[in-house]
Amino acid sequence: MYAIFETGGKQYKVSAGDTIRVEKISGEVGSKVKFENVIAFSDGSGLKTGTPYLEAATVNATITAAGRGEKVIIFKYKAKKDYRKKRGHRQPYTEIEIDGFTVGGKKVGEKPKKVEKAPEEEKPAEEAPAVEEASVVEEKPKKEKAPKITEAIEEVLAEVEEVVAEAEEVVAEVEAEVAEVEEPVVEEKPVKEAKPKVEKAEATEKPEKPIKPSKADEVELDSMKTKADIMAELDKLGVEYKKSAKKDELMALLEGAGK
Repeated sequence: MYAIFETGGKQYKVSAGDTIRVEKISGEVGSKVKFENVIAFSDGSGLKTGTPYLEAATVNATITAAGRGEKVIIFKYKAKKDYRKKRGHRQPYTEIEIDGFTVGGKKVGEKPKKVEKAPEEEKPAEEAPAVEEASVVEEKPKKEKAPKITEAIEEVLAEVEEVVAEAEEVVAEVEAEVAEVEEPVVEEKPVKEAKPKVEKAEATEKPEKPIKPSKADEVELDSMKTKADIMAELDKLGVEYKKSAKKDELMALLEGAGK
C-alpha cells in the first residue's frame, strides 16, 4: 500500500512508516500534518488516480525534525570585466514520518505500533570455576649417551697419523735434493749499437731560369692596361693619336709602333 502526493513543487511516493525530507513546512517538531494533494493511491487491489488530485484523500504524517541541508556554493563571474560574486546557500527542510492515509473518510494503512519490551531481569553472574593447582610433573632421569668414538675408530685414526708422518719425511727429503740442484745462469748478450745512418748530402740548389711570359700572358697584361697607360706609352714613342679614339684603336697603334 502506497500513495503519491505533492508538496513544495515535488512529488513523493511513500508507505506507512516511511521517513522522508520535504521542503520546509510550518509546524513544530511532534505536531501532526496532513497533505491533501494526493495524486495516486494503491491499496493492493488497484491504483486510483486523480484529475489532478484524489478527492477526500490525505496523507497523515508527524514532524520529527527540521533543519538545513548541506551548503551549496554559488559563484558568478564575468571574464575580463573584474566581476566576481560568491554566495553560499543551505536549503531548509522538514523531516516527517508517515503515519497512514485517509481515503473516503476512512483511515487505512496505519503504521504498526511499536511494542515496548519488558526489561529483562538481570541474571546473577556465574561464579568462575576454581583453577586447579597444576600438578607437579616429575622429571625423568636423562639417559646417558653412548660414547661417540668406538675402539675401531680409534685404531683407524692411529693408522692415518702414521701415514701422514711418513709422507712428511718423504717431502722433507725431496726438498733437500731440490735445494742442491743449482739453476744454470744464462749470460746476457750485449746489445749491438745501431750504426749511425749516413745522411745524404743535400743537392745543390740550381738557379731558377727566368720564365718568359707567353703570348697569352702578354695579351692578358695588355688587357689590364688602362686607356691612360696606353696613351702615355704612345706619347713616349711619339705616335700621333686621337684622344677620342677607343682603347682597341690605341692598342693597335701601340702594337704597330712596337714592331
